[in-house]
Amino acid sequence: MLKIVIPGREMFNEKTQEFFTTKEHTIQLEHSLVSLSKWESKWNEPFMSKKDKTFEQTIDYIKCMTITQNIDDDVYNALTTENIQTINEYIAKPMTATTFGKSDIKKSNETVTSELIYYWMIALNIPMECQRWHLNRLLTLIRVCNIKQNPPKKMSKRELMSRNAALNAARRSQLHTSG
Repeated sequence: MLKIVIPGREMFNEKTQEFFTTKEHTIQLEHSLVSLSKWESKWNEPFMSKKDKTFEQTIDYIKCMTITQNIDDDVYNALTTENIQTINEYIAKPMTATTFGKSDIKKSNETVTSELIYYWMIALNIPMECQRWHLNRLLTLIRVCNIKQNPPKKMSKRELMSRNAALNAARRSQLHTSG
């Protein structure tokens, strides 16, 4: 959970053509599967895509992350650049000590949506209360469960020798050597 302080500011309302002042607010945010699901249900597109978000989409995700009750929309308009940077850093944090080696990383072209993550949770028997965890921590747990339930197949001696022979042949041809 992240607590941020949004300073009070003087702002201009384009519709009423008037200046107004906002008070300082402290809000609590949670980057979780719940907030991701809320955002995707509104925008009808995957949040975890490589496509850049508009400013409006970014502010709306911050609204979806907010767990503090009864926050007026004007408060989000008062977010500073530093507030948004702090929020982005929080979203990017791994929130776990678990790391994966290069052999554990598999590239997938599958589009990850909240429903797919919920499916993974159900398939791996992960309790639903984990949907409120930091999203990166939940995704790490899903990867760990998947690795533990489906450990990589060990190569037989014959497969290992065949693979090494192929690698050596490729290196010899690449370096134009005979041994």
